[in-house]
Amino acid sequence: MRVKSTLVAVAFAAILSVPPMATAQQVTLMTGPQGGVWVPLGGALKGMWEKAVPGLQVQMLPGAGIANVRGIDEGKAQIGFGNTITTVDGLAGRPPFPKKVTKVCQVANLYPQYFQVVVPVDANINSIADLKGKVMVTQPKGNTAELINIHILQVHGMTYNSLAKVNFINSYTDAVEMMKDGHAKVFTLGTAIPASAVMDLASARDIKLIGIDAKELADMKKINPGYSKLTIKAGTYPKQDRDVDVIGYATHIVASCDLPEDMVYKMTKAMAANVSDMAASNKSISGLTPKIMAEDIGVPLHKGALKFYKEAGAL
Repeated sequence: MRVKSTLVAVAFAAILSVPPMATAQQVTLMTGPQGGVWVPLGGALKGMWEKAVPGLQVQMLPGAGIANVRGIDEGKAQIGFGNTITTVDGLAGRPPFPKKVTKVCQVANLYPQYFQVVVPVDANINSIADLKGKVMVTQPKGNTAELINIHILQVHGMTYNSLAKVNFINSYTDAVEMMKDGHAKVFTLGTAIPASAVMDLASARDIKLIGIDAKELADMKKINPGYSKLTIKAGTYPKQDRDVDVIGYATHIVASCDLPEDMVYKMTKAMAANVSDMAASNKSISGLTPKIMAEDIGVPLHKGALKFYKEAGAL
């Protein structure tokens, strides 16, 4: 009898010793730089996904478009934000990716991204060509906007060496401080509009956006066919009195192709059902529909996302 009681006690103790989260599913979500829209949007996604998938825990990490795709492919994360132009580069194995990305699947398109070149009004900069000899602040290498810098300089016969200096800064907030202090004359970033970082800068200094023309766009499309023209309408930023055409692309959600089908199905369904929650972080998402989410951008759909889009009649 004592032996039986002892065995029961041992078994009960063993059950209690199992960590409480041992059966929970955990995924890592890679977002973007501090001060950018991907961080608060990631928080909104974390909340809706954990509610939609019982037992799911979402850990958020800062990242960047290219770095996120590489992180998922290399197993360092399971889901993240990407930019359509560079994700397609990854699948093709084009620079800056060292090899073809093979483990990344499409989940959903979200909203357009605007490559913004911001300068002080008094900096005597009126075109991309005028950036020669100026100090730039931008995102770290591995960020989509940083790659666009290289391309847009390239079509003007320039490289980073053509500039006085380039500062690669992790945080949009720190980049804005450099502009406010006069330590940089050019700030480039790729994000939604109006960008909170640009609004912050505009509250302290008179600024303007440097746009592109049809020839610049055509030359950029020769480098990457995914580039498109977007227009930042007059009034988007303080004292912006005219429309400005800029390089555009799209933000999307990508995931490891190995994530369970049912999990990704529920996550995709939750996004479609909670557009207003995402739009609270970025109003560009307000018109999002399953059809837009499912548009083919050259990245294979995850089986879970595919299941939802078929069910929703989006495909």
